[in-house]
This record gives sequence, structure tokens and C-alpha cells, in this order.
Amino acid sequence: MYPGDAEFGFELVTCRWAERAWPPDRESTTVPVVARQLGTQRRRWDTIVVEADPDALDARATFGERALDSDLLHVVRNAPAEWAWYRDALPDPGYPWRYVRAAVHRADARGVVETRRDGNRIEIRRVAPYPDWVRRIVAIENKPDLDASAARALADQLAHDVATALADEVWVATAATGATVEPALLEDLPVEAGVLALDFGDTSASDAPEARVAWHPARLDPTSDTSLSADEKAAKRLEIAERAYGSGWRSYVDTMRPDCRWFELRDRAGAFVPWCAAKSRHQTAAECAGSCSEFQPEPPAWRTRGWPIEGGPGKGLKRLLAARRRRRR
Repeated sequence: MYPGDAEFGFELVTCRWAERAWPPDRESTTVPVVARQLGTQRRRWDTIVVEADPDALDARATFGERALDSDLLHVVRNAPAEWAWYRDALPDPGYPWRYVRAAVHRADARGVVETRRDGNRIEIRRVAPYPDWVRRIVAIENKPDLDASAARALADQLAHDVATALADEVWVATAATGATVEPALLEDLPVEAGVLALDFGDTSASDAPEARVAWHPARLDPTSDTSLSADEKAAKRLEIAERAYGSGWRSYVDTMRPDCRWFELRDRAGAFVPWCAAKSRHQTAAECAGSCSEFQPEPPAWRTRGWPIEGGPGKGLKRLLAARRRRRR
């Protein structure tokens, strides 16, 4: 069975499965860049899979491991090959130029453009062309148990996703039941949404689940939503892809408390899933906080007296997941 009673553990397993096996329904030369809990102000998805061009993804590494926000993308994507005053080189942003100037300074500090002064003017030059590394964006909602209330809420969310078409495909990932017809197919979900059934039946605790496509998704039309222009939608999609590139899906320890003496990572269905030794179960991301009644800081001796991981186990877990995130990127 998937780890724990909460959706959080299932979400981590889905992300790890996608990192290994995406896409499930076709042959592809793309590289999946997987992230979780990303979206826009109006919509946040459980899992995002950015299908990346392999060579262009390598070229994206020139600009560092961190995400480029919208202001930095405006500078980096339009920086000229030869020195030019930044106001001549960059398109009118539609907001005051002083904010662009601040973004130029940030871009220079991160080494993603070069700058120099010509009198009172700041000139910029690109370090490399920004690559067209994003082929497609896929959104996945994780619902291991689709009870009636969950299905009703999910139907509205998926209908919004289909209408706005920010993603090229939308999916629902659920736990396989072994039934001839998966229960998710009997719910009133948009027909454009795919259904992915993850089967944990015969796998050991550390084995990745088998996945079966119970319903194939429709390819969504990026021009179908009239609330955004084509340029605005393309910019939003690239911002989402950049955030996925920068954060990945293992960044959950940044909002949890791995410095608690009870915090552990256990190998479940091919993914490292947090485990609370005090509660003897997989905790949710929300409850693993300093306000938890069981929270106890790591003893200082763990960090100063011979612990094999410098800084204590909490720091070690963060470095472990950060290293895997970098390796997968």
C-alpha cells in the first residue's frame, strides 16, 4: 500500500515514479523535470512534469541551479550578444525601468548576464543564449482514494485546468484497486483528463509501483482560453517550468523539521518519505512543524560529538535530498 494515510506520501511516490518512468503512454526522447505544489495564484497542482529537450536542458545549466523569475527571464532572454545599454537592448517591460535596472543588477550578481558601465549607463551582454528547453508541461493531481467529496472537488479543479489549458495535459493519479473498471473512471471527471492507476499490490516496501494508464488524456489547446494572450500564457508556462527546475520535488524538507530528533526518511515505494518516530507513522507535511507537540530539537551532541554527518542528521538529510535533486536535474 502507498505510504501513510495522507495524500502527501502518495504525492512523493508519484513524483519519484514520474522521475523514473515518464511518460507512461508513449515513446519519448524528453527528460522529465518533476516538481510538486506549483502553479499560479489561482491554481496549484500536486505534481508538475516538465518534458524537457535533453540538449537544451544541458544548456539551461549555464544559468545556474536556481529558478529565474519573470524579471530575470526578461533580462536573460533578451540580453544581446554584444554590449548595449540595457534600455536599448530590452523590450519595454510595461512597468517602470527602475525595476528592470534592479533585475539587471540581480542578474549580474547571479552571473546570468554580464554588465559594465559606460558613464552613467549600464550596458549588458548575454553569457549564452537562453535555450528553448521546455517541450511540454503536464499537471497531475494526486488522489489515492477518490471518495465522493474528493471527486466533486477534483472535477471542478480539472474543469478549470482544461479550460485554461496552461498545461498540455492534465492527469489524475490514484491508487489501483484491482477492479475491472477503476473507480476513478466512474466519477464525473472531465473526459479530457487522463487517469493513472499506481499499483502497490505485489511490490515490496522499497519497490516502485507499477503504473497503468486507465484513461488517456486529451492534448489541450493553448489558444483555447481567451483570458490570456498567447504571449502571456507562454510567459506563465515558462515561469512555472523555471520554478520546477529550481525546486524539484524533494524540497519538502525546506518546510518541514528535519532537525527534530524524531524525523526520519524511509524508503517507501521507491521514494524517501518522511517518518515520525514519535508517532510511529508517516506524518503530513503540514503537521511536521515546530508547533507539533512531539517536536524535540536534535541533541547538541548529535552535531558536535562524532556524528558521522557534519551538522547533525537533519542537515545531512537536507544535503542528501539536495544532491539527488541536482543529479536528477
